[in-house]
Amino acid sequence: MPVGIKVRDNESIDRALRRFKRAVNRSRVLRLYRENMAFVKPSETRREQREERLRQSRKYSRSR
Repeated sequence: MPVGIKVRDNESIDRALRRFKRAVNRSRVLRLYRENMAFVKPSETRREQREERLRQSRKYSRSR
């Protein structure tokens, strides 16, 4: 999932760099990179998902 931009005619490097950073943020490349920096055991992932579901259900029940 490579991200790239083409520098337009008469466009400053600063503006092109800003567009590139925005494109990288939208494509979520850095998030995937950071997630893959360290191995997370499948049991740890399941535990985090279960805790997140519990938080969401509590949040939903409070709003009703």
